Amino acid sequence: MDNKLFSEYKLGDLTLKNRIVMAPMTRGRATNPELLATDLMATYYKQRASAGLIITEGCWVSPDAIGYINVPGIYTDNQTKAWSHVVDAVHDAGGKIFLQISHVGSVSHPDHLNGKLPLGPSAINPNEQTFTPEGFKDTLVPREMTVEDIKGIIEDFRTASLNAKKAGFDGVEIHGAHVYLFPQFLSSETNQRTDSYGGSAENRSRFVIELLEAVTSVWGKGRVGLKISPATSSGTLKPNADTEPTFRYLAQALNQFDLAYLHVLGLESVVGTPAEAFQDVASYFRPLYNGTLMIGGGLDSEKGEAILSSNNADLIAFGLPFVANPDLVERYRTGAALSLPNTDLLYTGGAEGYTDYETFKEN
Repeated sequence: MDNKLFSEYKLGDLTLKNRIVMAPMTRGRATNPELLATDLMATYYKQRASAGLIITEGCWVSPDAIGYINVPGIYTDNQTKAWSHVVDAVHDAGGKIFLQISHVGSVSHPDHLNGKLPLGPSAINPNEQTFTPEGFKDTLVPREMTVEDIKGIIEDFRTASLNAKKAGFDGVEIHGAHVYLFPQFLSSETNQRTDSYGGSAENRSRFVIELLEAVTSVWGKGRVGLKISPATSSGTLKPNADTEPTFRYLAQALNQFDLAYLHVLGLESVVGTPAEAFQDVASYFRPLYNGTLMIGGGLDSEKGEAILSSNNADLIAFGLPFVANPDLVERYRTGAALSLPNTDLLYTGGAEGYTDYETFKEN
């Protein structure tokens, strides 16, 4: 099959062997006290190295960033060394790999933070749940971040970026999607600050812009991606009249950076909601953002190919299909049937439902 999905793509100074990206997916396999990446994780990512680019699961930039159990970090020397083994495994298999770096903000719980309240842009409960060692618990009203807190978190991302570079990653993706810290700043539902980080679209975007300045200062041109999900609606964080103007402003502001890409997560249907402008995120962001555009969110190969063929995106991210199909690229290329994942085993730890899925040739 000759189509764009399988064509090479120049991502800055990197050459991707195809335009199929393995999307970041939390898998809960860092089942150790130090939240280290493991040999099992190295095997998992190596199995999927035929993707043009792998983006790892979200990785905590500090102990205060933690929001779920068994998710790895990148803030200590041991964590950095552990990740280097994952990177080496992927590179040995001919793959490219970015580390996704993350902070959940107010969507955390004192159980993760030695009894401390989580930080948020404002003292507003996100009304979500977080998975703690004792099971799911409701979020609380967070402590509103001071300007010093904001500067400290930006520094945490800068340090995490340095560690990712030290570990040998090809780049980093900043997790600015779902209901985590970045969307909390961007939304006027969860950000009601009255200083320079709240109010206007420009002010609510300031945290994102300043953090990108810090991370790109570490990596330089073409090695930093940003993931966003403009239509996310969950808990307190719901689209409103400010949402579309905010993301319009942000998309155009990103053009000042030479990013690796903008990764946009679309949703099936937002018709009739304040996020209706994002029903087709590819066609919305393409005119606004000048760089490489990656689109993801419930796509299959046919839908991905159609987006590429319309020139509304450059790369397509696939998540769940990669779980049960380590050879997803070959299956898409040959039209082979896809295996279905055992969703009961997505976050359970261990090899079962993680590294034991067969390739097509073994079926």
